Amino acid sequence: MTSYVHSFDAPGTPDRDLLGGKGAELARMVQLGLPVPPGFTITTAACRQVLEHGRRPAGMAGDVEHQLALLEDRTGLVLGDPERPLLLAVRSGAASSMPGMMDTILDIGLNDETVLAVARISGDERFAWDCYRRLVQMFGETVLGVAAARFAALTATVVAERGVDGLPALDADGLRDLVERGRALCQEVAGRDLPQDPREQLDLAIDAVFASWQGERARVYRRRFGIPDHLGTAVNVQAMVFGNRGATSGSGVAFTRDPATGALGDYGEYLADAQGEDVVSGARTAVPLARLREIDLPSYRRLRSILSTLEHHYRDLCDIEFTIEDGRLWILQTRVGKRSPAAAFRIAADLVEEGMITDDEALVRVSGDQLTQLMFPQLDAGSAGRPAAVGLAASPGAAVGRVVLDSATAVTLAARGEDVVLVRPETRADDLPGMVAARAVVTARGGRTSHAAVVARGMGLPAVCGVEGLEIDLASRRVSLAGHRLFAEGDVVSVDGGTGRVYHGHHRTVPSEVTRWLDGEAIDSPLVSAVERLLAHADRTRRVGVRANAESGHDIARALRYGAEGVGLVRTEHMFLGDRRTYVERVLIGTDAEREAALRELTALQRESFAVLLAAADGRPVTIRLLDAPAHEFLPDLTDLAVRVATAAARGCPDEALQARLAAVRRHHEANPMTGLRGVRLAIVRPELVVAQALAAFEAAADARDRGRAFDLELMVPMVSSVEELTAVARSVARAADDVATRRGRVTYRLGAMVETPRAAVTAARIAEVAGFVSLGTNDLTQLTWGLSRDDAERSFLPRYLDEGLLRVSPFATLDQEGVGELAARAVVGARRTRPGIPVGVCGEHAGDPASIGFLAGIGVTYLSCSPFRVPVARLEAGRAAVLAQGCPPDRFDELDVPLLATVG
Repeated sequence: MTSYVHSFDAPGTPDRDLLGGKGAELARMVQLGLPVPPGFTITTAACRQVLEHGRRPAGMAGDVEHQLALLEDRTGLVLGDPERPLLLAVRSGAASSMPGMMDTILDIGLNDETVLAVARISGDERFAWDCYRRLVQMFGETVLGVAAARFAALTATVVAERGVDGLPALDADGLRDLVERGRALCQEVAGRDLPQDPREQLDLAIDAVFASWQGERARVYRRRFGIPDHLGTAVNVQAMVFGNRGATSGSGVAFTRDPATGALGDYGEYLADAQGEDVVSGARTAVPLARLREIDLPSYRRLRSILSTLEHHYRDLCDIEFTIEDGRLWILQTRVGKRSPAAAFRIAADLVEEGMITDDEALVRVSGDQLTQLMFPQLDAGSAGRPAAVGLAASPGAAVGRVVLDSATAVTLAARGEDVVLVRPETRADDLPGMVAARAVVTARGGRTSHAAVVARGMGLPAVCGVEGLEIDLASRRVSLAGHRLFAEGDVVSVDGGTGRVYHGHHRTVPSEVTRWLDGEAIDSPLVSAVERLLAHADRTRRVGVRANAESGHDIARALRYGAEGVGLVRTEHMFLGDRRTYVERVLIGTDAEREAALRELTALQRESFAVLLAAADGRPVTIRLLDAPAHEFLPDLTDLAVRVATAAARGCPDEALQARLAAVRRHHEANPMTGLRGVRLAIVRPELVVAQALAAFEAAADARDRGRAFDLELMVPMVSSVEELTAVARSVARAADDVATRRGRVTYRLGAMVETPRAAVTAARIAEVAGFVSLGTNDLTQLTWGLSRDDAERSFLPRYLDEGLLRVSPFATLDQEGVGELAARAVVGARRTRPGIPVGVCGEHAGDPASIGFLAGIGVTYLSCSPFRVPVARLEAGRAAVLAQGCPPDRFDELDVPLLATVG
């Protein structure tokens, strides 16, 4: 019979998927002999049953009763006993860490009788009523649905009436008053009071934690971090330990290394006479962890020993929540800690140096997304002047945006395309939508372990926390500092999360140290050393080449500095922007004389451009794509031209030349130009354009050869759907090659095809009969497979699809493996069935997307081609893919039948 409840000290290896992250790590710490308050975990399987069927699974109630009895025997306390009551903490714990996104309820078991017993046993009446006050508020918010703001207002009222300086200054009578008013508030809002039966409290708390998995903030978090919705959460029921028992007690959060920079040292915070929720909420600003040495040296030393034990056990940065109760240290939770991108690279490299992990392990612990963030510009503090406010540097990075004071406003303005900075007293889990929408976060309270800091680091969001004296007035929508006006909502500010400074106005940014190093500057820093080490290992490990999409010598030079091995895509249509558009216009609708002149000028222009590209590539491959813009992009605007013709006629002086031009443009007008006369179709209808471009490329290559320079030239035909189309274009290219060969000698080249239509993907075996290489154009392949226009979809319905969970991510951002990926894999198999060694590239935007590269490497592509800025990202992710593949050969798909491809990867 399935058991839905597991004790922390159950034997065997803890199953994270079943016990959740928190439950599994509590069990591991018990096995390591660490001081963990006893308890048990209700599994994620139980949660899934509740979410699916609306009721607890059979047997769960009995399992809970059995484990509760064991816990009572172990502690010598009994839930609800009026003499020696057991108090419980009920916490969530999903398999993937979701800090603050689901619910916690402390002090379960308190009622009007047991609070008196706690006061008597502890000898501290204030402590007992403080615990009861916490239970009323947590239970009211989580189970009964009372808004946190109502409890905050109630607390402020009682504090004001008592004439004290904040909640910590309330005495036992004041806290008793707060309990009574809080219960009355529950009755008013929810129609019921806190149950006096502790067993009912426990049951309702468990149900509430299960239900919190479906809460809005949890769903937003899962969408942001790609966590599946079906997993569910575990519930951890644990004997309470109390950090709110006076000066010899407290709670804190500690990291084995700095989660912002990766440096070793004392990193964390401690708050005396407090529970853990007080620390992570940021409602009270804690002291640095190093101060614990002065406050309680024995506990500090014990904590340092435990930190070392955990880091060596997990071989990674660990995040620990702890409580000291009357001088006794308890560990409430550990997990592999969230960290900034800079810390991720530095910690991974340092752990290799320290002999804890291998280079392969280090490589899979960082990501292309993190490297991207390290390459973003940083605020130029030197030119920004004096900061308007200074707080704790909680999450590095720089951002500029308009001040907003609540989550809803942040979401609304961001949806309009505004960059916003969320400024809050402290962030709560309910603020997650606003954090997702914001470019940066600033809080008045909280430290480096507060909710704002932890979530921001996980998101790569710049954050400044604990700005002392910062006050947010939601009524006037203004922010003041030390009593003086600082910002109004809507003001532009610049935030530097790496220094903890906030500046008035929009200030310029400067390249990051990682970008400066990639550009060739000598940078001596631990971060750059870590990035260099891991990129070098990725290059040694990866089996996929990396090229760049580039149209200028400057682009190619940067791409090569960033580690590109050639150019995988030259978009020749980008060379005909602005006034140069008329070259193609004259070829399409000009007279015979205009056409001939335009072709000569086009050839000369492109010959010069291609010569620059080949020289910059210095013998590395350069893939020149023939013209691939819709014809209408090179023609005058039809409406504007028609108005001009009508205006001339209305004035009695019709312009025959203008009328002829209008007629020519109308002949080329298309209802769906993106699927009309473009790419290979234009090349077939106007073969002279292909000949002109090919002549330019071959002349440029001959020039390079005659100067003694190496070159590696590829011409690529876009929008191919059939081998017959490619054969027709190949004949035009061959004519140009023969022309140059006659005059200057034969120039070597390869002719390839872009696979960007579904038909090309499924007939790649035929296309490979003619093509010397193929390249997957995943941008258009995505549009044509989904049957939608990217620009229109992203403007209209795609955001709703994402909000409603119909899509987890835009298929234009991350490759759709089930649909587009299936076609891409089939194209690889088909092409190599005809020509086993044929190179297969990828030149769509997905080639630079960290979430897509592993799949593309897995289907056996030869190289990725992305923007120069993305080249280091592609190198890193290609190396990670090779490590994660555990030695699978890149051509592993060659042995599979096409219908099986959907099951691979």
